[in-house]
Amino acid sequence: MTKKTIASGTVHKLPSDLRSALVNDQEALVRWNDITPLARNEWICWVTIAKKPETRKRRVERVISELKEGIRRPCCWPGCPHRNPKTKKYFSGLNSE
Repeated sequence: MTKKTIASGTVHKLPSDLRSALVNDQEALVRWNDITPLARNEWICWVTIAKKPETRKRRVERVISELKEGIRRPCCWPGCPHRNPKTKKYFSGLNSE
């Protein structure tokens, strides 16, 4: 069995649920490794900042499907609060990994 290389983000580490989903979908994994580290960071943050486990699960599924559609970053959210200080006000009180 060969080990699959998975690129990481710039600030966030790849969570195990997203890693597992990527490993199980070769097309999504290829596209994941093709996007920039900042784009990967946005996806990771978008997944980990979810408040509810069911929301997080849906987001992991959406990352896979949107990567396969050619979408390179999560849409319609203010951005990673760890990289853009102006977005922190939208995420006050949330715990992320």
